Amino acid sequence: MDTLVAMGFLRRTGIKENAVYGNSEDAEIFLDKNKPSYVGGMLEMSNNRLYHFWNNLEEGLKTGLPQNESKGGKSGIFEALYADQTQLTAFLSAMAGIQMGNFMAFANGFDFSPYSSHCDMGGAGAHFSAQVVLNNPHMYSISFDLPPVAPVALNNIKAMGLEDKVGVRSGDFFMDEFPKADVITMGNVLHDWGTKEKLLLIEKAYRALPDGGALVVIENIIDDNRSENVFGLLMSLNMLIETDEGFDFSAADFDNWAKKVGFRTTEKMSLTGPSSAVIAYK
Repeated sequence: MDTLVAMGFLRRTGIKENAVYGNSEDAEIFLDKNKPSYVGGMLEMSNNRLYHFWNNLEEGLKTGLPQNESKGGKSGIFEALYADQTQLTAFLSAMAGIQMGNFMAFANGFDFSPYSSHCDMGGAGAHFSAQVVLNNPHMYSISFDLPPVAPVALNNIKAMGLEDKVGVRSGDFFMDEFPKADVITMGNVLHDWGTKEKLLLIEKAYRALPDGGALVVIENIIDDNRSENVFGLLMSLNMLIETDEGFDFSAADFDNWAKKVGFRTTEKMSLTGPSSAVIAYK
């Protein structure tokens, strides 16, 4: 217990036999499973799923091939995850935990006043949509993801009492057109795919937006010099472990792709820790 105090996870009054322990301020916010700010899901998935895949990092570097469930010609990461409800729930919890601070920061920091509708592509448990409408009551949001995710998203929305403000739509964003919306967001989506797929998703967002609309991409955006954002570079390496062609990218990369499909301008907005939003305006 005292070791956890020294590490900053607990705080203590008294000492030895008279000691009383409680969560530190950070642990109280981020390590309590009953709070929306809980980030432990990513730690749990790293321990239970990712850790042993990284044992094969050397093989991944030499071959360029994924080292996860898809290894050996098996189904890809999303097919494997979405086929197992336990793994899917753990994955969605991990994604929510690692992104929740970013969702809150963006929902509070971005100017939604010119807009009325929002769609989160790859919306998972609808946490981003929830933050948008909670912090911007004039907005209506759609959370879009594959069909197996819908029950999780619907339960989350119901628990927050947001059934009238957030809708859930199921589909495949490669096969289906994006829902029309003033603002389209993607959180940790583009880095799953190669350049060809990234461009396709950005172009589909462009077609779904009105003039003046915005595409927002939240990722661990790598600095343009590729020498500072350690977490972003390591996440890109994790994409080598997890996907066939996925990689993380810089704001300059995004600017190039966005303008190639027709967006007028882009900007970068810092969020929490190593994460940022890159925003393209039509």
